Amino acid sequence: MLTRDQAICLRTVDYSETSQVVTLFTKDSGKIAAIAKGAKRPRSPFEGAIEVFSFGDIVYAPSRTGKLATLTEFEQRPVFRPLRTKLSALNCALFAAELLDAFMQQDDAHSELFDSFHRFLCDVQQSADDFGALGLLVLFQLTLLNDIGTRPVLARCANCNTAFDANWPEAYFSSTANGLICCDCEQTFVDKIRLTKNVARCLNELKLIKDASQPTMNEIEKVLVYHFTALMHRPPRMAKHFLKGK
Repeated sequence: MLTRDQAICLRTVDYSETSQVVTLFTKDSGKIAAIAKGAKRPRSPFEGAIEVFSFGDIVYAPSRTGKLATLTEFEQRPVFRPLRTKLSALNCALFAAELLDAFMQQDDAHSELFDSFHRFLCDVQQSADDFGALGLLVLFQLTLLNDIGTRPVLARCANCNTAFDANWPEAYFSSTANGLICCDCEQTFVDKIRLTKNVARCLNELKLIKDASQPTMNEIEKVLVYHFTALMHRPPRMAKHFLKGK
């Protein structure tokens, strides 16, 4: 039985001279892995080879054996081609795609997250500069954490539940605690990052991120890279592009 859906490509691997294995994030079915036979032929039913961030309507036959689905159609829309012209926007988009691939389970629908990812890609390719692109990435990363049920505790100390106060003498972030840690509790956690007051305030009030300075935004992203590294048990591959000179 064929299934119709809307999809964004997260990853591609050459299967043969003419075929590809693609990882797609779909609106109604979540992440799927599929073989696109003949995708690289000039007259393929996929309108050419499938690339990361290819977007459009698909038709596929789900796998009955838990292996690869079979992609039969992909009506691609060139919505995200401008991403290729801005390195900072492209790196942010690739980082977001890597995280989605890592944290999404096969055939587990996240339709609202799909819409958030689509909106993020539209916004990031229109970002005026590196700073704007990074801000969009930070907000998408927090959206992803929230959607998968692991959003950090940011309104209070994750250990003692004391409400965050901008007058805290010190604030920390611990992945083990999954959130902010006050100075009275920080000795309980070996793994932690000390936060500047501006970063702690921005994490507590996300609306402040849009007006944050470049150093503050860089530090927030460093905290998120640290957290995703702990969750994935390895550094994300794209993280190196966001830690240089930070």
